[in-house]
Amino acid sequence: MALSSLRLHRTPSSLSTLHTVLPILYSSPPTPISSTQSWTFIQSRPFGFLYGRKGGVTSSGSLSWIFGKTQSLGLRRWTNMAFLATAEVCDTNTALLGSGDLRVLPPIFQMYGQSRAFSGPISTVKVFEDNVLVRELLETRGEGRVLVIDGGGSMRCALVGGNLGQLAQNMGWAGIVINGCIRDVDEINGCDIGVRALASHPMKSNKRGHGDKHVPINIAGTLIREGEWLYADSDGILISTSELSI
Repeated sequence: MALSSLRLHRTPSSLSTLHTVLPILYSSPPTPISSTQSWTFIQSRPFGFLYGRKGGVTSSGSLSWIFGKTQSLGLRRWTNMAFLATAEVCDTNTALLGSGDLRVLPPIFQMYGQSRAFSGPISTVKVFEDNVLVRELLETRGEGRVLVIDGGGSMRCALVGGNLGQLAQNMGWAGIVINGCIRDVDEINGCDIGVRALASHPMKSNKRGHGDKHVPINIAGTLIREGEWLYADSDGILISTSELSI
């Protein structure tokens, strides 16, 4: 789903309009706020999850990012997370693409999970047909991170299934990108996270605990390091050496 956005000045009339258009936001009308401030709202999912950023930002439907904080609006609070449109990022950051500070993953991934767009700092793991370390990482607090799994591109078993998808959601991971396969597709598609994988496969993986966590990995010729940032939407996946801003 393409992101949609709505720029509003924080006046009683504009907030009343928001209350009318998007009644899910409020249980009662918001209190009046100074008209000198403005908010931009981005709808990132079709079922009413909305995120906002304080400040006079021009809305284009492809804003950046905010991670980890919250802002108060009226009677409700939201986590400040939104997503950059990868196509616009590529159009406006040719220098970063040229220097390698911004990289595009090859278009080899299928989309799963409810989050069509997601972003966050990267945690890496390198395994091969063995998902013990994957589970160990997903059992830690995600705090909006994205787990990138280099599974060697194996198409012989799944590294992530429905149980791990639900675990990732419960622990606060923003998404999982797998250079390998998943299974339990219907269960993963019901999870409120973003998942990218090469394909689905009904067989489970081994449980030997082999592999390495928090190491540089290479997926389809693209180097990915722990702590870099990943941005994913319906157009593709970007890797940035640092968090991108407007």
